[in-house]
Amino acid sequence: MGIYLNIMIMYKLVRWEMKKIIIVDDEPDVIYSIKEGLKNDFEIIGVNSGKHFFQTLESNIPDIILLDIMMPEMNGWQVIKRLKESERLKNIPVIIISARTDKIAKKAGNFYADDYIEKPFTIKNVKEKINKIL
Repeated sequence: MGIYLNIMIMYKLVRWEMKKIIIVDDEPDVIYSIKEGLKNDFEIIGVNSGKHFFQTLESNIPDIILLDIMMPEMNGWQVIKRLKESERLKNIPVIIISARTDKIAKKAGNFYADDYIEKPFTIKNVKEKINKIL
């Protein structure tokens, strides 16, 4: 029992010290891919809409946000605007992950967010961008 308890305590301490990432994307495959690729290094929470994201923020403040732009109901630009209007949330780094590859989206993304990643992406690239910011 003692060894098991020590292992559980160590596991909880490691999880407690992990940086928290919230992924906001309406594509379940994107959330799954990022979760699988980063699960050993970060605590990951995935949400499928801007509305669900703000509900999640009521109890989970992340160290960084990975945000899609093209989503129904509340798009990524609207999410960023609302984040920046909040004193409590405005300093959370945001990395946009989007299928939009046009220059306007990239420039806007780099202006309003901390970085911009085009889909398709590699987990290695996502991890490098996150580590650069954190």
